[in-house]
Amino acid sequence: MKKRRLILKARNWRKVLTPSAVFILTIMVSQAIAQDGNAGIEEATDMVTSYFDSGADLMYAVGGLLGLIGAVKVYQKWNSGDPDTGKVAAAWFGSCVFLVVVATVIKSFFGI
Repeated sequence: MKKRRLILKARNWRKVLTPSAVFILTIMVSQAIAQDGNAGIEEATDMVTSYFDSGADLMYAVGGLLGLIGAVKVYQKWNSGDPDTGKVAAAWFGSCVFLVVVATVIKSFFGI
């Protein structure tokens, strides 16, 4: 009879110790695997700043391309005698200026 009680008590301890041991191991492993958040943020910042010059150059190139396309469109409208040539010219010129100004402002804002 005593042996049976000891077996039951041992089973009860296993029911208590097994989940708590798993919980403690999980916490220890998660702390060992966790990385510093600042290091990740700094790495992301470095990656973004390394690509930013290429992105700004791309914006300048797109602005120049839009300027050429806009100049051709305005020239065609002007030659055909359309009365809204001024509106089209302002729209194309505005889009080119916007791209160039945005690239420049973002560069100076982030100090790149």
